[in-house]
Amino acid sequence: MAKDIRGGQFSAGPPQGKLAPSGGSAAHEVASVGAKAVLALTFNAFVWGVSWWPLRQLQSLGLHPLWTTALVYAIVVAGLLVLLPKAWRGFAAHPQLWLLAAGAGLTNVGFNWAVTVGDVVRVVLLFYLMPAWSVLVAWAMLGEKPTPASLLRLLLAMAGVLIVLKTPDSPWPVPQGGADWLAIMGGFSFALTNAMLRKSRHTLGESRMLAMFGGSGLMAACAALVGMSQAVVPAPALALAGIPVALGLALAFMASNACLQYGAARLAAGTTAIVMLTEILFASLSSAALGAAELTPRILLGGSLIVLAALLAAMAPSASAQTAPGGAESQ
Repeated sequence: MAKDIRGGQFSAGPPQGKLAPSGGSAAHEVASVGAKAVLALTFNAFVWGVSWWPLRQLQSLGLHPLWTTALVYAIVVAGLLVLLPKAWRGFAAHPQLWLLAAGAGLTNVGFNWAVTVGDVVRVVLLFYLMPAWSVLVAWAMLGEKPTPASLLRLLLAMAGVLIVLKTPDSPWPVPQGGADWLAIMGGFSFALTNAMLRKSRHTLGESRMLAMFGGSGLMAACAALVGMSQAVVPAPALALAGIPVALGLALAFMASNACLQYGAARLAAGTTAIVMLTEILFASLSSAALGAAELTPRILLGGSLIVLAALLAAMAPSASAQTAPGGAESQ
């Protein structure tokens, strides 16, 4: 199962009634499925890759990204409850969904705030340390011991982040300001949420989706209120001109989630993850073109190592695929 917890959960694999493809490269898999599935996932990556721009526009119109996140997900949750009014019932039987909600909320708080105030490319690269964090989180929470291949991916990603963080003005490769810390926190929360999704996979899908959407809005609202009390986050004062932007962003997130559900149901999990890495491309091109990022050789080198680690993680067999039904390891 693959996830993008900023926009819901989806099942990865072929439609029911069809055999899953075996062997072959990810490129062969992409070529064998309908182009619509790839385009749908690419649209999802595009929405998240350029989401920094409407978030910054709304901030300039008086709405902090935390308030924007709370507003957007309130609209999404309202729509979800209209379509699936029984989604909330899973919370009574499965209290671990509240932990899932908290993880998803922290992911959105970290990512949306960071891309609004920091260098977009730097933020997205630090956020995509998620596959590296997943090695450690899965070990601690799921008991999955790291393999030599996963440790290699971890080392590649950490080498990349050290290169990204080492600026000419800093003697040590440490986070430079709040945006870096928010991006790292968001990526780590992303890994935690993925682990929670695996632990709660026996719950209803609509309840998990409500947990992630609702948690994103609720956590953003709570963080905004705490920020207001510390004079870090201003009170919401959205100008009329920002209302269409906020509604458009909510619709874009809902449309991207629909595309995510459609595309991921028709592609293998590894292929889905590879296509979704185009988010980095969209974020890099859009932010560089609009002056919201600086593409230096150091960023490109470090980013290449981080992306390579993510690609290797996407192409690696899943934990469930490595264990045969009888419990023996498959060769």
